[in-house]
Amino acid sequence: MNRKLYQGHFAKKRFGQNFLTDEFVIDQIISSIHPSPEQTLIEIGPGLGALTLPLADQMDKILVIELDRHLADRLNQHPQLKDKLILYQQDVMTVNFSELSATFKQPLRILGNLPYNISTPLLFHLFKDIHRIDDMHFMLQREVVNRLLAAPNTKAYGRLSVMVQYHCKVIPILEVPPDAFTPIPKVYSAMIRLLPYRSLSHPYPVTDIERLNLVTRQAFNQRRKTLHNSLGALFTDQELAETGICPKLRAENVSVEQYCLLANRLH
Repeated sequence: MNRKLYQGHFAKKRFGQNFLTDEFVIDQIISSIHPSPEQTLIEIGPGLGALTLPLADQMDKILVIELDRHLADRLNQHPQLKDKLILYQQDVMTVNFSELSATFKQPLRILGNLPYNISTPLLFHLFKDIHRIDDMHFMLQREVVNRLLAAPNTKAYGRLSVMVQYHCKVIPILEVPPDAFTPIPKVYSAMIRLLPYRSLSHPYPVTDIERLNLVTRQAFNQRRKTLHNSLGALFTDQELAETGICPKLRAENVSVEQYCLLANRLH
């Protein structure tokens, strides 16, 4: 990404800053979020406020998490956000979303035009507090969205696919071309909606999420090996077969449901 000046701010490569500027795309995103004034909405990486400002028009309050001190100061001083903005100037990876939910006494709605360099670790961070989140709307690199939506037996299918699809229903909203941003990135982006499953309606309930983390980590850390080899320390071939899984398969051949069945077999 080139270092370019936009609205008096130099985009910082280390923060992965690409500012959304296309008004049509912004309107589409706001419509898809459909906020209500009383909700607790948190925007991650608001940047120069492309989404923050139109959202604030519809909200009693809006929470934002911004690491860049210069951008945080600009938002704090914006007259349109007066008396509505609650700003946390910190690394989003240090935020406890369950505590925020408790503070505001309701589940959270989370959105953001996410820096490409933190999208995957941030999703795993959010999964820790998924029970306190109503929904999430994220702009991500299109390649990442393809991984979130990927089905078994495809190249894009991996541990991220399994864990996201375990926690959430994944709904694509729109694709966004590079020229919708300043500076212009080298990749296409896409907007998605993630709807966390509630315990009573979960299609593949797992008794202990750490077991699912363990199984998927073991399998995909050695994804070119057969399950006989990659999961041999956790399951016998007979146990795999009893779950309907051939030990000669590889990690990308196993469905989300089958990974959940394996996790529930661990003691």
